[in-house]
Amino acid sequence: MTETEGQNGFGAVSVLILVGGQGSRLRGEVADRPKPMAEINGRPFLDMVVEHAFRCDLRHFVLCAGYRGDMIGNYYGAIDGPSRISLSQEGRPLGTAGAVKNAEDLIESDPFIVMNGDSLCPVDLREFYRFHKEKGASASMVVTRMEQGGDYGTIRVNEAGRVEGYEEKTGQGTYVNAGIYCMAKEILSTIPAGTACSLERDVFPALVFRRFYAFVTSVSFVDIGTPDRYREAKRRFTRPVRWGKPSLTMFSVRKNQRVG
Repeated sequence: MTETEGQNGFGAVSVLILVGGQGSRLRGEVADRPKPMAEINGRPFLDMVVEHAFRCDLRHFVLCAGYRGDMIGNYYGAIDGPSRISLSQEGRPLGTAGAVKNAEDLIESDPFIVMNGDSLCPVDLREFYRFHKEKGASASMVVTRMEQGGDYGTIRVNEAGRVEGYEEKTGQGTYVNAGIYCMAKEILSTIPAGTACSLERDVFPALVFRRFYAFVTSVSFVDIGTPDRYREAKRRFTRPVRWGKPSLTMFSVRKNQRVG
């Protein structure tokens, strides 16, 4: 990382948070809201994701919304503060890659960071970004070990840190995808506009043996994708979680939205 990036460039990196999934497996627990807005101790899980990035000095967030995106926009639209949140609303389900492509006009940095809105792996995002830059990568992802990885994308990594294999939710591999990525803008040119497609199934497998690196961490992660894991997250966070300042003083929402 250059001196300029260390002083102010990293804070200007755009963070896309994928919040568009319907969360059908979680409907028995949370039926009235999108999955990232499921509450943990009276606050949306998404707050914890955004606050962690804020604590790592990031200040520009793009929420890639779909199902009940109005609820997400209304919630963050009522919050005022020093950071900016933009809402990229898709008109129909576009998948994880399609959602990133739909937000292209709102991305202000190269590279940029992508995070899942229904999981949290609290790695130091500054170190992750530095790793991506030092490797000269087109794409990097955070990976961690997990004994039972069958419900997560699994990754094979060589000694140089390059990703040699990517299988989505097969349970075979050394590491699992922790749902945090850093990407060069050139990746966007490989994603068709207005088409439903997946980072995990369409984009990442095509990057294997290219400048695609894994940032290996021992930090465990939490996700709320199933009723059991959501209940476990609520047990784990038995007290309100604060990643730095209270969320109600953090954000101001940019009024323009991308709807595609």
